[in-house]
Amino acid sequence: MRHAEPPPSYRALLAIPTLGRILLGMALSRIGGSMLGVALVLFTLQKFGSPELAGIVTFASVAPGLVVSPIVGALLDRHGRTRLIILDQLVGAASLALIAVLALAGSLTPVALVLITALAGLTAPLTSVGLRTLFPILVPRRLWERVNALDSNGYVVATLIGPPLAGLLVQVAGGPETLLLIAGLYTVSALVFVRTADPHQETESTGKLLVDAWQGLTYTVGNPTLRALGVSLSVLNLGWGVVTIVLPVLLVQELGYGEAIVGIAFAVSGITGGIGALAAGRWKLQGRERPLLVWPMLLTGVAAAAMLVSPTLPIVIAAMAFQGLLNGPMDVALFTLRQRRTDPAWMGRAFAVSMSLNFVGYPIGAAIGGVLVTTSTSAALAVAVVFTLLAGIFAAILLPRSSPAPVRATAKDPPPAAPADPTTG
Repeated sequence: MRHAEPPPSYRALLAIPTLGRILLGMALSRIGGSMLGVALVLFTLQKFGSPELAGIVTFASVAPGLVVSPIVGALLDRHGRTRLIILDQLVGAASLALIAVLALAGSLTPVALVLITALAGLTAPLTSVGLRTLFPILVPRRLWERVNALDSNGYVVATLIGPPLAGLLVQVAGGPETLLLIAGLYTVSALVFVRTADPHQETESTGKLLVDAWQGLTYTVGNPTLRALGVSLSVLNLGWGVVTIVLPVLLVQELGYGEAIVGIAFAVSGITGGIGALAAGRWKLQGRERPLLVWPMLLTGVAAAAMLVSPTLPIVIAAMAFQGLLNGPMDVALFTLRQRRTDPAWMGRAFAVSMSLNFVGYPIGAAIGGVLVTTSTSAALAVAVVFTLLAGIFAAILLPRSSPAPVRATAKDPPPAAPADPTTG
């Protein structure tokens, strides 16, 4: 007789071996990462007084990892996840400690800051992609919505804790001291992952790293869903990158609030995002992902427009709360759709390229924001509004309403244009 599977629930996730340890390491790493995003901007503004340099540093913290993402994905598929996650955490910790020591010694220059930040950015996808591809390997398909909600809430919790803590510490203790604390979090995260076993996963490989990386790139670009996500989310993140630079300048330099207020604004977004993600995790999303991606992108433009029309603290807080509420369900829909429409043997490479394409707009938007904000915060916010509205339009036009029958790629042959979707036949 065939036994019925228990209904999906968050409690069922607790029975999965090592998942609790992975979630703990993820939480520590993401809290450190969310602190770093705010701390780097505030530290640069505090030490060098330059919004342009803050934009360049933010760009340098992300862009190198995006460039090497196909190689990162091939490494993850060939060598497993946890050991490479540990490597990235240790590189990040060492880089931040070096920046802090040079700053305290009075030897840190803008060039050194950008170069060290870029070095840390090279390995960053090892953690972000490594964690994202662990979940569909460890967790049964019927629990994907639940674990994706926890994945999204990992960022939510990080946003709730990290930015306010970073802002407060930079204001009270100083930028270098804050960077040292973040380095400590990365170190502890690495120790947590040391005793986490890597699950076995079948993968396709030619045995040649660069060939595997190239095939991962062509697989992703040839996948209609991943390609559409890459276009729409990269444009959405152009707008978010602009806002990341505009918000600290608006609140600290123009409205006269302390750095801690910047963190609070981001934390509000985290609170509402957590509520939205947990609610979405209880829904059966198959077939409903498309509207949960298109409408939040369009409505994010409304949140940015509100800050443009009335750049005051209450409106900024309300806009960030609304943006977070939209982002929670959008994240769960994004993660679930990408998992369903990617061949499991190609998840490391496809996810690495897909996540990089999705995020490529963020560092570019930050660089654009750093330039525009020196002229006018209103001009910068207007550009952010345009980007977010365009993202929703692109998603509506490009996202397939359904996926083709599953076709598996192989390492010997070029990946097919149609992705495998295990749920459609």
